[in-house]
Parts: sequence; C-alpha cells; structure tokens
Amino acid sequence: MNKITLAILAGLAAVGLAQPVLAAGAGEKPPSLPWTFDGPFGSFDRAQLQRGLKVYREVCASCHGMNKIYFRNLSQPGGPEFTPGQVQALAAEYKIKDGPNETGEMFERPGRPADRLPSPFPNEQAAAAANGGKAPPDLSVMTKARSYQRGFPYFIFDVFTQTSEALGPNYVAAFLKGYEDPPAGFQVPEGGHYNKYYPGNVVAMPNVLNDGQVEYPKGADGRPSAPETKVQYAKDVTAFLHWAAEPHLEQRKRLGFQVMVFLIVFAGLLYFTKKKIWSDVGGDPVAMHHPKQSH
Repeated sequence: MNKITLAILAGLAAVGLAQPVLAAGAGEKPPSLPWTFDGPFGSFDRAQLQRGLKVYREVCASCHGMNKIYFRNLSQPGGPEFTPGQVQALAAEYKIKDGPNETGEMFERPGRPADRLPSPFPNEQAAAAANGGKAPPDLSVMTKARSYQRGFPYFIFDVFTQTSEALGPNYVAAFLKGYEDPPAGFQVPEGGHYNKYYPGNVVAMPNVLNDGQVEYPKGADGRPSAPETKVQYAKDVTAFLHWAAEPHLEQRKRLGFQVMVFLIVFAGLLYFTKKKIWSDVGGDPVAMHHPKQSH
C-alpha cells in the first residue's frame, strides 16, 4: 500500500470521525428529505421560508425564542425577502419593552425592524418555571445543533455532495412528525411524550403540530399555497429554522463555486506558465536535474 493510498484512507477516516452523532440511546434514524437548499448549488425557497415563519409565529413562538434574528433580517437577500414595508408592519405587531424614559421608567412600544424577535419569556428562569423546570431551547441555530450519523459509506459521498448540510434539518423535521403511541412494554414517565426520533424516545415537549392548524395564504383559485398538513408544517418551519441558522448559505455557496472556478483556472495557468518557462530555458527540468550517466 503506497503513501498516496494511505493518505486517502486516513482522510476518509478523519471525515468519518468528524461526523455529528446523536447521544447514546439515539432514536430511529430520520429519513432523508429533499431540500431546495441541499447540495453545492442549493438555495432557499422564499415562499417556503415565509410559510415557515408563519408556522413559527403561530405554533413555536409561544415557548421558543429566536434571539439571534432581527426583524430586519427578514427582508435581507437570501432569506424570506419580505419587503421593508412588510417587515415594518410585522414588527409593529409586537410590544417591545424599552426604556428607561425621562422619568426613569420602563415602557412598551411597537416593535421596529431593528429589534430582535422577542422571546416569549422575560428571562430563562421564568421560561424554566413555566415549563416544568427546564427552559425551552432557543431555535436560532437548532438545525446546526441537532444532527445524526449517516455511517459508512454515505459520509464519503456527503463530503462531495454537501448532503451533510441537510442532516440537521432532516432530524428536526422528523422530530416534529415523530410523536406516536409508544410500543408495547415501553413506559413513558409522567410528563413525558414518546417520540421515535428523539434520543431515548421520551421528550418533555408535547406534539404541537396537527393537520389544518395553520392557515396558509390562498392563491388566485382560493386554494392554499401548500398543503395544510402536519408533514408540510414540519418541513416549512424546519426550512425557516435552517435559514435562521445559515442566513448567508446562498452567498457562501456562490462564493465557494467562484473560488473553485478560480483555482481551476489558476492551476491551468500555472501549468502552461511552467511549460512556457522551461521551453524557453530548453530541456526537460527533470532530465536537467538528473542527467543520464555516460558509460
């Protein structure tokens, strides 16, 4: 086995060790879903991101905050791309605590595009007290924080196809759809809920999505823009959460492609420059450094 083969095998092993894994006692492996942002040329579906924000606001925001997202981000390129007027109107629907004023008192005012999406609780202690002693996690980077291991040989192809980008979203979408009755003999403790994709299968968070729960915008024919089902809700809100975790995903992929093209062109220029220089000097550079022995 030569040195090049050993280097390749060592590199593949390192990639395998670097794959994200769930905790011990992980649940069922989530299915792979088709995402528009998957792959080296993937991008977000603007309509899906806007639907996902609607699901977040009407279902998730009562317990989970997104303190890394500002209202103004919702109008920036690469995201839901609401108009500035829509963002201003959306922000104004919220009451933001501000102050102190001239008299030293705190006050509430309508939200502005420069404000963060408000948390449902004033602080972590209040969030924990309202949820059985444990505060619900912030969702700003949830799709980057949750993942699973695909195993051999998939992780090898993931390096080139960037499928690992979708592992977190696959898990979050599956988790939201994974509530069901526990199998025979499985004991769910009081206050817990069975989820086949969650590590250990018991989670404190109850099922929050149901068919027909969120009303999507209607088209010209009076029909909703997407199916109003639990499966669609889970996928849409997951796409929105992944944008929140990767707001510059499209710019990053575009820049990466440009860099690859540059490196290919640069390598070609170096090759032909080397040939031109040595042709002017005359002779083969290898032969010049290792002249043949005369007999």
